[in-house]
Amino acid sequence: MPEHTPPNAASAAAGGTRGDVGRRIAQRREELGLTREETAERAGTVPSYLQYLEEQSTATPGTGVLIRLADALETTVDALRGGGADLPPGVGRAAGHPQLVELSTEECRARLSTHGVGRIAVSTPVGPVVVPVNYSVVDDAVVFRTAPDATPAAAAGTQVAFEVDHIDEALSRGWSVLVRGRAREVSDPDAVRRLEERAYSGPWAGGARDMWLCIDPAEITGRSISVR
Repeated sequence: MPEHTPPNAASAAAGGTRGDVGRRIAQRREELGLTREETAERAGTVPSYLQYLEEQSTATPGTGVLIRLADALETTVDALRGGGADLPPGVGRAAGHPQLVELSTEECRARLSTHGVGRIAVSTPVGPVVVPVNYSVVDDAVVFRTAPDATPAAAAGTQVAFEVDHIDEALSRGWSVLVRGRAREVSDPDAVRRLEERAYSGPWAGGARDMWLCIDPAEITGRSISVR
């Protein structure tokens, strides 16, 4: 495919959904803080073609284009194609001179950001369990929705641990943040309405998950692995 925007790309992109490769290109570009123009220049292409790849679900870039994009985005062709989507991150080799750094509370809060996917550790009748949840940060507390009969609901009224992390497979670096505190159910109608208005994302699992839980942080710690 030539590296220019096809005649119908603008209308197709406006009404279509992004394909897997396009989403991964856009996500990686945003992780690096790059604009389309900067990425296109690095990859030796034009911004309109990069926009087409990111926004058109039927886009099928050739191997040569993916190699240049992977190099520009400091990742691999396999990663852009989703080759590791069903594998846990971190299978790559460690960097030559890694450095483990303790994060300040402010840095931890910045990495928690506003929302994402984290893991909550809870005690259940069959023992400790760790499960992922889609969370938001509202008023400095971690909040999420679940179902009354789901595993995360067991956290209500108990001390829990909540963890988020990010792994940069291409550069063998990453970070993790751990929140410890008491989880409580939020049932007051006004408080629930406030959470519904301010929470950024809902449960990916779908279904009737209307039980709100809030973790009030008693301690926030974190570490990062960087390359010297």
